[in-house]
Amino acid sequence: MLTWLKSHLPGGGLTAFISHSSCLQHNMGVGHPECPERLVAIRDQLKASQIFDSLNEVEAPAVSEQQLARIHPPHYVEYIESCAPSVGTFRVDPDTAMNPGTLPAALHAAGAVVKAVEMVMGGEAPNAFCAIRPPGHHAESAKAMGFCFFNNIAVGVAHALSQYRLERVAVIDFDVHHGNGTEEIFKDDPRVLMVSTFQHPFYPYCGDVPMGDNMLNVPLKAGSSGREFREAVEYQWLPRLHEFKPQLIFISAGFDAHREDDMGSLGLVEADYEWVTRQLMMIAAQYSEGRIVSALEGGYDLSALARSVTAHVKVLSDG
Repeated sequence: MLTWLKSHLPGGGLTAFISHSSCLQHNMGVGHPECPERLVAIRDQLKASQIFDSLNEVEAPAVSEQQLARIHPPHYVEYIESCAPSVGTFRVDPDTAMNPGTLPAALHAAGAVVKAVEMVMGGEAPNAFCAIRPPGHHAESAKAMGFCFFNNIAVGVAHALSQYRLERVAVIDFDVHHGNGTEEIFKDDPRVLMVSTFQHPFYPYCGDVPMGDNMLNVPLKAGSSGREFREAVEYQWLPRLHEFKPQLIFISAGFDAHREDDMGSLGLVEADYEWVTRQLMMIAAQYSEGRIVSALEGGYDLSALARSVTAHVKVLSDG
């Protein structure tokens, strides 16, 4: 039955893999961990694992001004546009720089999540993974930081709420760094539930005190392993998600909590990402008609990142 459904849905009912070549042109300098090779490694591993051919590859459009303006005020967008250099790099903070390829990449990264929402809500795909950079979850409504310029997930959430009149949308964030931007944008919005785990104390040095009742933040101590992560999901996330009954699930999919990633000090492995994806698939099946939009955030050890994304996407594509 599942095979028949997949073959008769638009796009074959395949998981959408949404990206854009401009995301490879954003470069913050030699040796910077948020590098173009991240996307190359992901694609190569998906192909080597014979998963890529079972995905529906889609080219991301650029986000529109209207879609961006739901999250970022015009003066902030104009500021980012004004910072875009024609040559060299411009630093918006000590960690976050723009080169001539950054602005197109950022516009297509946000556009990818909007496209994912439209495909999933329109029945063109059961779920979607956005292989994009720059990441987005540290970007606040009017502040770029932590390698992020526009909050890709937030732009997608706002599009879903506005265009599809959804009443309950969940954002799941398992990056090693707290998604402070997403929290700042949606604090006290009863239509959005954000659940997250992250290392604490650690950059961006917040999240331990939630900004709103719709935020379920679970800080993890340095050295925590998959066991502590799974306990947080099982005993804190899942009951709250069942209570909330989301109509659409977004995942800020950061893979820098992997034990091989030296950007953090948590001990997750591929099996943990596979497990949490399965838990979220079950929530989506129960309340969201299976609809999940996942977007890449962190993950800086190329091998660990590629293997972890492959584990995540395999679960999404297996249905």
